[in-house]
Amino acid sequence: MNEEVAATLGAAAGHPVEIRSREPLAGGSINDVALLHTSAGPFVLKSSRRAGAAAMFRAEAAGLEALAGSGTSLAVPRVIAVHDDPQPFLILEYLDAAPKTNGFDDLLGAGLAALHRATAEQFGFAYDNFCGATPQPNPWTDTWVAFYGAWRIGHQLALAVDADHLTPTDARLVERLIMRMGDWIDEPATPSLIHGDLWSGNLHRDSAGRPALIDPAVYYAHREAELGMMTLFGGFSARVFEAYHQAFPLEPGWRDRQPLYQLYHLMNHLNLFGSGYHSEVMTIVRRFA
Repeated sequence: MNEEVAATLGAAAGHPVEIRSREPLAGGSINDVALLHTSAGPFVLKSSRRAGAAAMFRAEAAGLEALAGSGTSLAVPRVIAVHDDPQPFLILEYLDAAPKTNGFDDLLGAGLAALHRATAEQFGFAYDNFCGATPQPNPWTDTWVAFYGAWRIGHQLALAVDADHLTPTDARLVERLIMRMGDWIDEPATPSLIHGDLWSGNLHRDSAGRPALIDPAVYYAHREAELGMMTLFGGFSARVFEAYHQAFPLEPGWRDRQPLYQLYHLMNHLNLFGSGYHSEVMTIVRRFA
């Protein structure tokens, strides 16, 4: 595959590029990820032979380009090239992570606030994409409650039922929660562009030690949905949320609504990894159904 990657890099650079070595990078649980050392500098190569890899790489590229074009101050790796079958791969700018700069958490909070000020007329995205390895449908939808109920919780419910991760009783409770969704979550003034899968592993740093975002699952959403993943597994200091609130004040009670936004990611983990997440899913469902 090296010849094809070199040719693709050469086409992007406008001159021949030699691949001198490669080394594996962490974070390749879904795809193979490598650092390429080339005559044109370092690049990140993601590749896979799994079914659907080409669509996954195209979706990731579209997400990164949306983040980069949002006006946020957060660093985003530049998309160099996307290559389809027979051997799909994605080539990205390599961000050589330096130690965190002073004020890192303030920069992250303010940068997320700026990202969330990027808006669209509806909820969804121009392309379907993936949250982890799970397909994530993004049809344009007029209201947030309808989008989140159908295309986040409802979509995960269908996957869980098909995989026998939920009993019929469980499924009826989730369906009741979807019907009651509007009792608990509100309609934002405008949809916000969100990263969509922002846990600590998808927060990176650039060569100046500033915060950077990788591996997005972007869509236009209620911005509180972003915080659901951030608060689910931790890894973000209180200062991040304080800086965010200073730049783009959150509505009162946002923390009370976080379990509903954590539910999407917990259901996704249930579908990806199995019954270990069943109890957490159903605890939230019973609380709000």
